Amino acid sequence: MLRALIEARYRADAVSVMETCNETLETILSHRSVRAYRSDQLPPQTLELLVAAAQSAPTSSNLQTWSVVAVEDSGRKSRLAALAGEQYHIVQCPLFLVWLADLARLEDVARQTGLSAAGLDYLECFIVAVVDTALAAQNAVVALESLGLGSVYIGAIRNKPEAVAIELGLPPQVFALFGLCVGYPDPAVPTGIKPRLAQSAVLHKEQYSLAVQRGAIRTYNAAFRAFQGEQGLPPLDWSYQAMERVKGRESLRGRDRLREVLAGFGFALR
Repeated sequence: MLRALIEARYRADAVSVMETCNETLETILSHRSVRAYRSDQLPPQTLELLVAAAQSAPTSSNLQTWSVVAVEDSGRKSRLAALAGEQYHIVQCPLFLVWLADLARLEDVARQTGLSAAGLDYLECFIVAVVDTALAAQNAVVALESLGLGSVYIGAIRNKPEAVAIELGLPPQVFALFGLCVGYPDPAVPTGIKPRLAQSAVLHKEQYSLAVQRGAIRTYNAAFRAFQGEQGLPPLDWSYQAMERVKGRESLRGRDRLREVLAGFGFALR
């Protein structure tokens, strides 16, 4: 099973790995994004279990600088879907989680205790909040996949951050980083394991090197085209698709304003 999952993840690039396998590794290596869901509701207390898994992730200095808003109301999901570029799976999934970088909690602790929290005004604390949030969310993803659920991250929740903040009632110093659709995958819309860059492109030993990555990227482009074709998508090179996403301001779909937006949300970022 482990060998099959490794081959699916890397396609033409063979990777030698240790033979040990367990259910946790199988869950992680089987990951795929799910954009079509059955109508089934989640079992009671699933949300609370996922949050417990999220809170089991590491957190810098135990500051716990994240929060999450669980959205199940169909009207609110529809409005958030519109703000995120009309992504229908936000409406379709039974549970939509919006993950927040949250410095407001520590600011409030400072007010309640009369102690200083001037360090929150520095970029370091915002980076800590972003990292904490990402680690927590990924723990939740591993947990939900172990339960037979599927998910997909929604970065487009940052397209219109002010409107998202109003919809979710976010106070200053709280920022919606990304959404996460959660539900049972629709078997009528199968999703394959998307291949990744060869390890020679991302694994550097002792020192970083760009030169060794170029051949790996050429090989990956072929594997990526094949995967796209299998999924009924235009068979484009990964290199082309990636450059389309970063080619200019317009390709960021409103997210080029984030420095200005964060300042407006009360993040000093010195």
